Amino acid sequence: MNRTADVVRIGLSAAIVSVADEIPRVLAVCHPDTADGLPFGPFDPLEHRTLENGLRDWVREQTYLDLDYAEQLYTFGDRGRHMVKPGEGPRVVSVGYLALVRAVPELKAPDTLWRDWYVYFPWEDWRKTKPAIIDAVILPALKLFTKAGDNPGENKIRRQRVSVCFGMDGIAWDEERVLERYELLYEAGLVEEAKRDSRSQVNLPAAPLGKSMVFDHRRILATAIARLRGKMKYRPVVFELMAPAFTLLELQRTVEAISGIRLHKQNFRRLVEGQGLVEGTGKFARVGRGRPAELFRFRREVLGERPSPGLRFGVRR
Repeated sequence: MNRTADVVRIGLSAAIVSVADEIPRVLAVCHPDTADGLPFGPFDPLEHRTLENGLRDWVREQTYLDLDYAEQLYTFGDRGRHMVKPGEGPRVVSVGYLALVRAVPELKAPDTLWRDWYVYFPWEDWRKTKPAIIDAVILPALKLFTKAGDNPGENKIRRQRVSVCFGMDGIAWDEERVLERYELLYEAGLVEEAKRDSRSQVNLPAAPLGKSMVFDHRRILATAIARLRGKMKYRPVVFELMAPAFTLLELQRTVEAISGIRLHKQNFRRLVEGQGLVEGTGKFARVGRGRPAELFRFRREVLGERPSPGLRFGVRR
């Protein structure tokens, strides 16, 4: 028996995130003839000692960057997410990683750029107001999806998923459900990847719902955003994105950029100082025409004082 079709190849993908000018940015690899992608490459068991070593090698080769903070997200192996058809090659299982960098360095590698991650997920940014695309495009399309199930029971489950994901019927918006929202839109055939992956029912709206990505990379990025939004509430990972010294307003704006929601200034200050996450440096920075703002730094001693130090702002809309 020919077992070629059973071959599985391991791919390594990195969602490399930074924040600058209140914009959460992800490093994208762009080619003229394809959609954006994340830095990725195959795992070579002979050359790479570990999966993470392989990832760092591919990132260095494709972006000229050396990663500091990186953590494994999830293994993505759904059939069809890499457009492999029978006889075309091995099935690819992707191991996704989240990486954080403190500054947005100038990219010198070809075909790379920093992209606002809300370009891919425009329904996730609630900092100013509820994104208009939700009521104008997404919910009407999902209403049709909820009525198209095979039976009343399935229709009910679909309605519940829409309510939970998009904050309807008295359920508050939960900023951490990034992946669940994308998966719902994918299943409903409302994103370009569903059409590309030959979903049986594809009902693409007239205008694209966010910029598409190659393979399953938008799914990996959704997972990375959800992980970061959730993890910064119980671990101080947000400081991996901050300069060594920063104002409390800069810290707040970074948290807001990641979470996609606005926070009350005084409540945020009390939260940060009350949990002992920062300490003053005794120095000040002039911001605009106002009074100089005190500069703070991350207080690393907190890691040994509490098991789960983080920013539990707990805002829901």
